[in-house]
Amino acid sequence: MRYLFCVYQWLIVLPILTVATFLCAVSTIVGCLIDKDWWSYYPPKWWSRLWCKLLFVKVEVRGQEKIHRKTSYVFVANHQGAFDIFSIYGYLQHDFKWMMRKGLAKIPLVGYACRSAGHIMVDRSSPEALKQTMQTAKERLQGGKSIVVFPEGRRTDDGRIQPFKNGAYRLAVDFGLPVVPITIDGSYGVMPRSTYNVRPGKIILTIHAPIQPGHNGHDLVELVTASREAIISALPAEQR
Repeated sequence: MRYLFCVYQWLIVLPILTVATFLCAVSTIVGCLIDKDWWSYYPPKWWSRLWCKLLFVKVEVRGQEKIHRKTSYVFVANHQGAFDIFSIYGYLQHDFKWMMRKGLAKIPLVGYACRSAGHIMVDRSSPEALKQTMQTAKERLQGGKSIVVFPEGRRTDDGRIQPFKNGAYRLAVDFGLPVVPITIDGSYGVMPRSTYNVRPGKIILTIHAPIQPGHNGHDLVELVTASREAIISALPAEQR
């Protein structure tokens, strides 16, 4: 059965998703010239859902009622595998921009589509470049727009959660925005970092209550600790 699914994945699904990725990128690039809000969100959302459906990956979202579509948030999530992107993009139901490594902009066509959609390319080459990245993020966080960050920085190698970096949290501190922790559970089993083969399964996105800034704003250390604890609370014991 596993062998048959591999044949299905590589000989049937891969060509379909290659064409879908091309169409999604082109429609995003062209559409953003007309209406950036709509075209930067809906084609990638449908593209992400297509990945999940064709590869028999079910996504369940818990806690959707805790966030509001017109509120700007800094979403922080653990990073288990490649399907983290498809599950959040396809099922979070909130308009947002990714904060992504600048190197991803070099991916042919897809990188240009990401730039056209207004995703934030993090440039750490110098203090001035990083400052410009923060300014770009501030401009994107307007009118109910949000950002999504994986504070671990990379996918886990063994399924266990890794240390968090402070970059995303500094945005929340500087801009006085609520931070929403998201637990991703199941993505490591679907497609871990060590393989390109997908295993059909279920991914659960648990949206935790927003961590609101206090009267004097956020405390960076407390913010990182509280969001990490929230994310860990919805993970199985072996992944904590």
